[in-house]
Amino acid sequence: MADRAGIFEEIVLGRRSLRAFLPEPVPVQTLQRIFEVSQRAPSNCNTQPWITHVASGASLQTLREQLPGRFMKGEISLDFPYDGVYEGVYKERQYGSAQALYDSLGIERSDKSRRQQQFMRNFTFFDAPHVAFLFLPQPFGLREAADLGMYAQTLMLAMTAHGLGSCPQTALSFEADCIRESLGIDASNKLLFGISFGYPDPDAAANACTTDRASLADCVYFHD
Repeated sequence: MADRAGIFEEIVLGRRSLRAFLPEPVPVQTLQRIFEVSQRAPSNCNTQPWITHVASGASLQTLREQLPGRFMKGEISLDFPYDGVYEGVYKERQYGSAQALYDSLGIERSDKSRRQQQFMRNFTFFDAPHVAFLFLPQPFGLREAADLGMYAQTLMLAMTAHGLGSCPQTALSFEADCIRESLGIDASNKLLFGISFGYPDPDAAANACTTDRASLADCVYFHD
């Protein structure tokens, strides 16, 4: 049991949001196994309210060519509101995370041009060879989104266990209509976010970025 716990901890601690990938595609058999295992994620009443579309090859290249221009022109389509407000310690964590990335890339906080360039890399998927787009079918909402979140974490841990890197990206939900149209997805499926993934680029400065986590005492309370 100690060996199993150690392996699990290694996988959890090894998962980070990476932002640079090698072009080498993941073998089909590995992809299928990762997504098959991830179906064991928990969900309310075992409803499994997620639909995942994985784009690779020519399908992904088409999106890589379309999304940046559409976003820059203000052609934005969100299926779920993006209206969260971060204040206090949550704002501090958000700021610290962004600063850690900029520091790893040598980008000054005042350099708005380079910061924008880095943000736009979201829409070319950080050069990843695969992207998983995670959808909720209508009329699912908040509770089912929580189920999808558990599925997404299971999926990213499975990727880590197979030597892959991943980056969950809320930014991709800004182009829901374009993604649906390009991949032939029914309008009743609503995009929550996407996950770019593949083999990490070990030499990329962006992948040297690490972020802190809050202490246990700040987030978990035990009651006897």
